Amino acid sequence: MTALYVGLMSGTSMDGIDAALIDCFTHKPHLVATHSKPWPDTLKQQLHDARQLDDEAVFALKDLDNTIAQQFAEAALELLTIAGTAVDEVIAIGSHGQTIRHRPHADTPFSLQLGNGQRIADLTRIRTVSDFRSADIAAGGEGAPLAPAFHNVVLRSSENRCVVNIGGVTNITLLPADASIAVSGYDSGPGNNLMDFWIQHQRSTAYDSNGEWARSGRINNELLARLKADAYFHEPPPKSTGFEHFNLDWLKQHDVDALPVEDVQATLCELTATTITDAILASELKIDRVLICGGGVHNAWCLQRLQSLLGEIPVESTQHHGVHPDWVEAMAFAWLAMRHLEGKPGNLPSVTGASESVVLGRLSRPDL
Repeated sequence: MTALYVGLMSGTSMDGIDAALIDCFTHKPHLVATHSKPWPDTLKQQLHDARQLDDEAVFALKDLDNTIAQQFAEAALELLTIAGTAVDEVIAIGSHGQTIRHRPHADTPFSLQLGNGQRIADLTRIRTVSDFRSADIAAGGEGAPLAPAFHNVVLRSSENRCVVNIGGVTNITLLPADASIAVSGYDSGPGNNLMDFWIQHQRSTAYDSNGEWARSGRINNELLARLKADAYFHEPPPKSTGFEHFNLDWLKQHDVDALPVEDVQATLCELTATTITDAILASELKIDRVLICGGGVHNAWCLQRLQSLLGEIPVESTQHHGVHPDWVEAMAFAWLAMRHLEGKPGNLPSVTGASESVVLGRLSRPDL
């Protein structure tokens, strides 16, 4: 028997839609099939433009919301074709959508993702759960990170572990070996996004493959100190961040234009590695092993720097522990869709700071 769910995710790097088919029949979900759908160039530009709008304007993006939903629906259907799975075999889709604005500390807190869940449901003929962050924010939480609840299910063990998801932003999950100790975690700061922004700005290249450009430069310790002086790094958790804070404008405020461009890239890579290290070492939990997932798992230089900074603590891909690093987040939102349908909480107040555990997401049924 099976219990099939689809998870759809597009992160802050906007490099495409990740679609994962998972089987939740047993307690520990497993991956059945995957598909990655690149954003069409024109839509990707529209998404970047949308992130520049003020808060009031982003709520008027209804046409873009539906267009994005169509891309997510196509990704789901293409995934099912690859898997040889019929639509009626899937219990539900969990769609994260594309974050355009994350404001958990605004006068009226909110987090906005494009990708209309009802439109996805109508196009795929599959029940769709979307808008996962709002319920946690309504309960006083950050609305992020949400993946730690899934990490707890698939990666917790008899040793103290830290799961590090290096996407556009980096989030960490601290998984104690002692089951009586609550899971904790938060966004530690930039992941790939500043490195991506800088190489795009200087070389018109989407990303720094294997971190080779960063490896070619020299770390500028004065610049690193200026970057790390940012107040975000010194705030206590719970906390979350995103494009609104760490972006190219933020970087340019730190007098980078007069520096060798490859040295800036090297320093940005070191910023990611050192802020992850700082977050791990600041924990009261003595970490036995660090597990990496997300796009940053492919940045060999960043992982080498991280291992050097952490010393004897092993740094490994989640692949070595049965979970493919590229698909963890998409799997997480498929799993959160299951939790929604079962009426079970999907957030961890010990992570997000919410006042209580709540069921996440909004269910959309196909218009029959």
